[in-house]
Amino acid sequence: MRRRFGSRPTADKEKRMYLRIRNLCGFLGMILPWLALFSAGIAPHPSDEWWWSISATYYQSPALVAVLVPASIVLISYIGYDDLDNWITTLGGIFGLGIVLFPCKVNWIADGTLVGFFQVPIQISHIVHSACAGAFFLLMALNSIFLFTKTGAGTMSGRKIIRNRIYRICGWSMIALEAAFLAVSLTGAPRYIVMYLEIALLSLFGFAWLVKGEAFPFLNDKVPEHHEPHFYSI
Repeated sequence: MRRRFGSRPTADKEKRMYLRIRNLCGFLGMILPWLALFSAGIAPHPSDEWWWSISATYYQSPALVAVLVPASIVLISYIGYDDLDNWITTLGGIFGLGIVLFPCKVNWIADGTLVGFFQVPIQISHIVHSACAGAFFLLMALNSIFLFTKTGAGTMSGRKIIRNRIYRICGWSMIALEAAFLAVSLTGAPRYIVMYLEIALLSLFGFAWLVKGEAFPFLNDKVPEHHEPHFYSI
């Protein structure tokens, strides 16, 4: 017998698929800074400042590309609750690819050197890279604050209230960290602070997606027996 769309087996499979996608995105965000720094750390160092930015590891290790490209593709492919959700994740994925396609400027490569997929001068590539990074994290922050916190009809559970608080904390913290990025670029603050800010941003991004992917059972709603699950209601 052909099962109708929306039957329990179909809904269960659909929900597992979306949870897996969310957890993959969160996992990639969480491991990116550590994998990039470790792989660049064991490579020959062209400068003592190689660790001042995770983006700078692009020139020493393939880890940044290997992790950020799949994460960006996941975001582009992600089907959200509505058109706004789809636009934010799709644009976020596009800007994530821009971070990779246009590498940042580093002190051991001279201005005018052609870099990246499109072979543009490094100082121009750096401007595009910074704009893409800022747009990426801003969109992911807005996604966490305004879209992850949506809920279906009815009263929110206590755990959903806690999850919404986590989403908002992650989102607003990401915006605050972006403001700190701007402050570092406009002041004489030590440039290695950028690396700490990047680790914090990626960790907040990854944690929010892991919570959305129900990676932490103690934060998930209890599903009553014989309940018909539907991913749009969580």
